[in-house]
Amino acid sequence: MGLGTVWFVGAGPGDPDLVTVKGRDLIARAGAILFAGSLVNEAATRWAPPGCLIADSKDMTLEQMSAWLIANAARCDTVVRLQTGDPALYGTLIELVQPLDAAGVPVAVVPGVSSAMASAAAAVESFTLPEVTQTTIFTRVEGRTPMPDGEDLAALAAHRTTLCIFLSITLLHKVEAGLRAAGWSDDAPVLVVHKASWPGEERIVRGTLATIKQQCRDAGIVSQAMVIASPTLGARHWPELTRSRLYDPGFTHRFRKATT
Repeated sequence: MGLGTVWFVGAGPGDPDLVTVKGRDLIARAGAILFAGSLVNEAATRWAPPGCLIADSKDMTLEQMSAWLIANAARCDTVVRLQTGDPALYGTLIELVQPLDAAGVPVAVVPGVSSAMASAAAAVESFTLPEVTQTTIFTRVEGRTPMPDGEDLAALAAHRTTLCIFLSITLLHKVEAGLRAAGWSDDAPVLVVHKASWPGEERIVRGTLATIKQQCRDAGIVSQAMVIASPTLGARHWPELTRSRLYDPGFTHRFRKATT
């Protein structure tokens, strides 16, 4: 009997209903599930079949997690590793895949909804707007994990695009310093979403570069929060917007001829 497949499934940002249909189907037929309990809502395992072995990885080392996945692939056709958000973003995906590859265990990945996307959705914001910015940067600030050369926040913020800053809510002083070093003004809008999409736990804080640190401190937000700085924030209430060319009546494309 061959080894089962280990599926790395994006569990989404928190709301279990944001797991993809494919991910939910895999959970429903899994023989074993390892979920990241420090970040993944345990409700995402509710579709697991009777007899499924479910374990929480929050107190495991990488080696223990790899050994668990390999051992269960030897006895189950389908093993699911539930990752927070999308496995490709800050998910130790490759670090976990390498030992599985070495053991000959088949691996597959199912994408998930990132907390960045869920935060924008919660606040009804867009990362991109015509003639404002067409670029979004996913990053973090340096804490115990160093940043590669050229990726400090000041260098990235100099582009004046949308910044989705992960894993940095306790380092808002560094966020503030990086944006200021790049020339962002005190009144630049900043959005913080705590536990985006988590039923009954989501909190949205809107502020500016000058105020957001104290606002988050007053709200007691010290974990699981997305920080977004963007020139597009608040555009819902702007009196005028530059329209997208795609839907402009004066713009021709292969599905529609210009009418004006």
